[in-house]
Amino acid sequence: MEKKIPFSFIVVIGLMLFALFFGAGNLIFPTMLGQSAGTNFWQANIGFLITGVGLPTLGVIALGFSGKDDLQSLASRVHPVFGLIFTTVLYLAIGPLFAIPRTGNVSFEIGVKPFLSADWYTTAAAIFSIIFFGITCFFSLNPARIVDIVGKVLTPIKLTFISVLVIVGLLYPIGGFQAPTEKYMTHALFNGFQEGYLTMDALAAFVFGIIVINAIRERGATSRKQIVTVCLKAACIAALILSVLYVALSYISASSVQAFGYLENGGQILARMSSYYFGTSGGIFLGLMITIACLTTSVGLITSCASYFHKLLPRFSYKKLVVGLCLFSAVIANIGLNELITISVPVLTIIYPLAIVLMFLTFCHSLFKGERLVYQGSMLLVFIISLADGLKATPFHLAALDHFLESYLPMYTIGLGWILPAIIGAVGGYVISIIRKDSSLVNS
Repeated sequence: MEKKIPFSFIVVIGLMLFALFFGAGNLIFPTMLGQSAGTNFWQANIGFLITGVGLPTLGVIALGFSGKDDLQSLASRVHPVFGLIFTTVLYLAIGPLFAIPRTGNVSFEIGVKPFLSADWYTTAAAIFSIIFFGITCFFSLNPARIVDIVGKVLTPIKLTFISVLVIVGLLYPIGGFQAPTEKYMTHALFNGFQEGYLTMDALAAFVFGIIVINAIRERGATSRKQIVTVCLKAACIAALILSVLYVALSYISASSVQAFGYLENGGQILARMSSYYFGTSGGIFLGLMITIACLTTSVGLITSCASYFHKLLPRFSYKKLVVGLCLFSAVIANIGLNELITISVPVLTIIYPLAIVLMFLTFCHSLFKGERLVYQGSMLLVFIISLADGLKATPFHLAALDHFLESYLPMYTIGLGWILPAIIGAVGGYVISIIRKDSSLVNS
């Protein structure tokens, strides 16, 4: 008989999952979206919620549904080599190359930099990075306590800080909504959809899902059905909180244009709004909020990345990898927020569609009886399209191919050109697998 999982534990898991997701990007990108979307606020937010909330929720559930223990095993349904490369690239993207350094970078940019003169920026950034990732390292060296640390301690602190700003902002809007920027005048929903890529949460879902599933198993769940059920409930709790906060942050930032004008990034918007509502104490308040939010995500990502690379490279101990990842991230964090975002966009544009298609194929796995050609056909065509799309923002832009795809591939101009190829590749792979089976029967 299976052990019943108490609802109180599900709530803790849900709060932990929310805290892991809600880090640096989850604060700065909804606020930037709100300012840019203006009167097209709702359309843009619907698109953002699909990729910023819906896909991460599906990612966690998909991992539980698959019955696999990790992302590499799941991605190896395409091919073992693909499983290794895709998983490694994903961990590097949400780990030491982009997401982890961004947690320290955003904390400094918003929580410390406004109080310093320009002469001290470089030195202070280095000192702050050492302290921030030193704390991250301390928590990450005790991975068994991550549910208690994140779910019971850090999350309530984070929610308290964020809720105060959100409630005050909703009760006392700064001003009225203004006209959208050029980017959001048309296709606001689809632009919001792509903006959700920058949170990296759909990618992180495969990683954080492992933490959730292991915690559920340790609590006594044994069957896949029970694991999926608990995953679903916990993910819905996290999704509900994320949705409310995203919409609220976007709403109050959309009302700020009249007073502040269009600012450079979400960090500046948050800083101005906090100062507007709370005066000189606003900067300290916002700094604490940002640092707690970023710290929880940093701990989750360091823990997950160190565990994966230890499994991949067993000669490196988990503790050594934690220290190494923290040191590397501390260095990269000093590059600058805008620079990190700019570098990450092409990579995310390439790998995000692959992650999305892998999720949906996982749920449809039994319908096509797990035929590997279905995975391979779909993922191959998606990779070709997303590669062309991702290279547009790099010096390696393939102009001729890009022009061809814009002319003949539906939805390519709005960043969704990979959808039709994904379907064609899956159907084609399934047809080929049937033909191969029939020919093998005839030959036998």
